[in-house]
Amino acid sequence: MNNLLKCLKALADKNRLRIVKLLQNKKMCVCEIADVLGVSQPSVSRHLNKLKSAGLICSEQEGFWTNYYIKDADTMYGRILLSNIREWINEDRIVAEDLIKAKESDRNSICK
Repeated sequence: MNNLLKCLKALADKNRLRIVKLLQNKKMCVCEIADVLGVSQPSVSRHLNKLKSAGLICSEQEGFWTNYYIKDADTMYGRILLSNIREWINEDRIVAEDLIKAKESDRNSICK
């Protein structure tokens, strides 16, 4: 039951759901996510740490940047929730705007 609670708690936040939707489309660094969401980088880092702690995302180093991405979740709960989230809230106006902004983002001009 602890794994389920950890996943649900990690996903029980609007910005973390927005981050998951972004990462379902492409790998992103903290500064890109912060730019798309319009929140501070420390706030994004805290959200990413919660998602990572729940086993829902991973990170990898690419030169200067740490990229975050959706992984095969560590638990059945995570896999099912991430699979469902892929289908959920796609019609949400904020999520749709986030995805458009993410496509147009250029980390080289954002991350300084």
